Formats: sequence, structure tokens, C-alpha cells
Amino acid sequence: MAREIPLFPLGSVVLPGQTVSLHVFEDRYRDLVAYLLGLPETERRFGIVSIREGYEVGDSGVQSIHRVGVEVALTDVTGYDDGQYDVTVDAIGRIRLDASVTGGSFMWGHVEDLDEPVGDGAAVAADKAHAVFDVYRTELNRFRLDASVDDLPGDPVDLSYLLASSAVLTLPDRQDLLEADDAAERLRRYHHLMIEEISAMRAVPSLPAVDVARTSWSPN
Repeated sequence: MAREIPLFPLGSVVLPGQTVSLHVFEDRYRDLVAYLLGLPETERRFGIVSIREGYEVGDSGVQSIHRVGVEVALTDVTGYDDGQYDVTVDAIGRIRLDASVTGGSFMWGHVEDLDEPVGDGAAVAADKAHAVFDVYRTELNRFRLDASVDDLPGDPVDLSYLLASSAVLTLPDRQDLLEADDAAERLRRYHHLMIEEISAMRAVPSLPAVDVARTSWSPN
């Protein structure tokens, strides 16, 4: 069933299970945080969708956004005298944006929750993804980096998101993983991406391309 929630377009992809820290300084997003703080703690939720075209800040702003994102719960807020905020959110599940609503200072969207099916062949896909992750982590160690993962979950859905969140990927690749129909397909896509990334890391002695340090993952 569709419902209406506030939206926060972001220049990166957030995955279910991730904890994300955001610095909020633009007026429209400060208004969003102020609105959320006026709600009971259990209702302080909004959607994060990645930006397809445009920018998080500036006069031109967001031109278009992806239709699959996540709903997040506001878990921690630090306000400053100048009206800015540092906030922490937990991503609790996928949403599909059916329509965006403008007119106020910040964006709203009509969204539907997306199911998380396991999919066919999940066990085999999980084994392959687990194996390629071990190789990927070894390659990261060569650059004195770490994937920051201790124990891998047995549930294919949780595993698919944990591996996706720990990988250094471009926005389109990360969005592609988020939009996968089921966990098995996400794990297969992850395996393919990691094979390509490992080959590139071995061929070119440089660091992976993207910094994902501002996020962490938990199964909620």
C-alpha cells in the first residue's frame, strides 16, 4: 500500500542495514530534520533515494532521482547554534518511489515497501559471493585497507546487503545491487562485480575508486 513520506535525495546509495551519518546544512534539509524532531521518536522516518542527475546542494539541485531507495529511521541528532545538524540514520528497508511531491521546502514521495525474496539458487550464489569476498578482502589488505566485516550472516538477504555495503563500488553499480529482484540475483551481481574489481586491482596498482567510510552495516 502506498504511503507518503519525506524524501532526502543523496549523492550516494544507501542499502538496508546500513547506518549512515549525514551533515545537514541546506535550508530544505534543515527543515526536514526540524519536521522529524516534531514527531514521536518511533515516527521519525524518511526516505533516502540516490540522485540520478543533479547535485545534493546548490541552486541547480536535484534534476532526477532513482525510483528504488530505502526508508531510514532517525536515531541520533546533534543540533548547532547556526541551525545545522549532524544526524545518524538506520536504513530499515527498501522502498519504491511511485511519485514525488514538491511544493514545500523539502520533497515528499508516494512510496511502497518492497519485499525481500530469497530467490532461486541462493545457497550456491551465497557460497560464490562468500568466496570472492575473501579474495577481495585479501586484495584490499594489499592497500592497507579493510572491508570492516567480522562475521558474515547466514541469511542470504542479510548477506547480500552486507557484502554490497562493504564493497567499494560506483553509484550505478551499488544502485543496481539495491534494485535486484531478490537476494540470489543480488549475490550473483555482486560476484560478477567483484571478479571485475579484483582483476582491475591486480592490473592497476592503485586504490579502489570510492570512499564508503561514512557508513556501517547491521542487520537491525
